[in-house]
Amino acid sequence: MSLATQSYNPPQQVVLLPQTQQLKALMTIIRDQNTKRADFVFYADRIIRILVEEGEDYHGVEFQGHICGVSIMRAGESMEQALREVCRSVRIGKILIQRDEETALPKLYYLKFPPDIASRYCLLLDPALATGGSAIKAIETLIEHGVLEEKILFLNLLSCPQGIAAVVAKYPAIKIITAVVDHGLNGKKYIVPGLGDFGCRYFGTDK
Repeated sequence: MSLATQSYNPPQQVVLLPQTQQLKALMTIIRDQNTKRADFVFYADRIIRILVEEGEDYHGVEFQGHICGVSIMRAGESMEQALREVCRSVRIGKILIQRDEETALPKLYYLKFPPDIASRYCLLLDPALATGGSAIKAIETLIEHGVLEEKILFLNLLSCPQGIAAVVAKYPAIKIITAVVDHGLNGKKYIVPGLGDFGCRYFGTDK
């Protein structure tokens, strides 16, 4: 388990999963670069299920209303099945955000939302929160489509202080539900120690 998680004092917008021995064991397995893809998927799915259940519990306790999921493609799509298993018949949208090579800023390339998304609480799905650029763009897009900021819950397995700070500074009314907070970012803006490219490891593809 990341030492950052043990010492990190998250802002009030962050819900950090209880750092149980089970979660520590699961994270150790998926961090291991030698873990086979089938095992990576199996244990990552278990963590995702815990995250979704935490999000659903928060939804049930704190407010009432219909929900939907929105996955940030493509890695976020790995979290859709767990959401479907926990929230029966849930509607799921998709959003594709990539860095513009000319401006180096996140750019929206594709979206497909439920037509009534503005009336729903939204679980935004992405396994990692690094710089926060993609998350901020996704949140901005949801708000432009009528979703209230306070109705957005951002779920991720892995985060870092810089990304959390960037997101909550821009959107202080949302909630971030994360399994682990790592030390920070390296010179290439990758989370350290991290766990590699989640999407590539989960779907079994090269970058």
